[in-house]
Amino acid sequence: MKICIVGISLAKGGAERSMAMLTDMLTEKGFDVHLVLLSDIINYPFSGTLFNLGQIKNTSGNALPFRVSRFKKLRKYLKSHQFDYIIDHRPKNDYLREVFYKNYIYRGMKTIYVLHSSKQDFIVKKVPHKFKNIFGSNYCNVAVSRYIETDILKANGIDNATTIYNAYDPQWKNYDLSKPESLGDKTYILSYGRIDDSIKDFKFLMDAFDKSELWHDAVYLVILGNGKDQNMLASYAASKAASEFILFHPLTPNPFAYVYNSKFVTLTSNYEGFPMVLLEALSLGIPVVSLDIISGPNEIIDNKVNGLLVTERKPAIFADAMKRMFQEAALYEGFKLRAVQSVAQFSKQEISEKWEKLLKNE
Repeated sequence: MKICIVGISLAKGGAERSMAMLTDMLTEKGFDVHLVLLSDIINYPFSGTLFNLGQIKNTSGNALPFRVSRFKKLRKYLKSHQFDYIIDHRPKNDYLREVFYKNYIYRGMKTIYVLHSSKQDFIVKKVPHKFKNIFGSNYCNVAVSRYIETDILKANGIDNATTIYNAYDPQWKNYDLSKPESLGDKTYILSYGRIDDSIKDFKFLMDAFDKSELWHDAVYLVILGNGKDQNMLASYAASKAASEFILFHPLTPNPFAYVYNSKFVTLTSNYEGFPMVLLEALSLGIPVVSLDIISGPNEIIDNKVNGLLVTERKPAIFADAMKRMFQEAALYEGFKLRAVQSVAQFSKQEISEKWEKLLKNE
């Protein structure tokens, strides 16, 4: 069975890492996997045959005639290989673009759309009846959380939907997990991801860290990532009493050493789909503290079992949760003991079997 996975890149975030892992999982299950990338940015290992449209883009440019030429090449590639399924991981945030893909690029092909975002405007773009037609014509729509399946897709009449979570790889524990030299013997809390404050709300996290006064005990907050708001957030951090204890480190394709050596990992996003940072931390035995935002955290975290879910977006309340991780040793050690087992349902083996059943219509 031949499968083609289509995405923007293999870099920058959890959605891209999960797409790379899907190429591995399906290859290991015996599928003939091809990967189409629209941008030539690859930081994560993958399996299968690569068709890198991004390289063509880098050579030809992005003027309209060259874009048309690339789309023709993509259509030709898909037709020539006669794939059994196209699994599309692109963001679904433009109705006309989706019309173009369905009526030209994917015409006559069996498609599966994977939806990584819980922000409804990104998916239905305020025209749910039109997007219902687009999504309804797919073989299936895969949501990465139950919330996306039930409250976004099925709530808008898109019934051919199911949830398949992103996976973690048990082999992550075999990476070099040595503590980054730049952190020396520092005790630190970690937050990581794309530095886009409208999504990740790092300002809120810095406010909460400042209020926690953990920095009085030489506890640091490390923010790991790259993005458009780096300078703005660095200036904001400088305004805090805890400024000397807020550190910014650039994104690395292997964040696991940072994760493994942290006290715990935090999530303060305004919205997510399925936050891989929580899954990555727990899979390495590291507890988490997260806001209980819609879509994701409460499907990963069992409050007071493997971490803390904070129900109110108030810095003082989040600060108290962070302090509990230091002050209540028995609670914290219990989180660590239960962390890995608590995410067993998201293991690579479990998730690959769900994909295999979907693709083989079992």
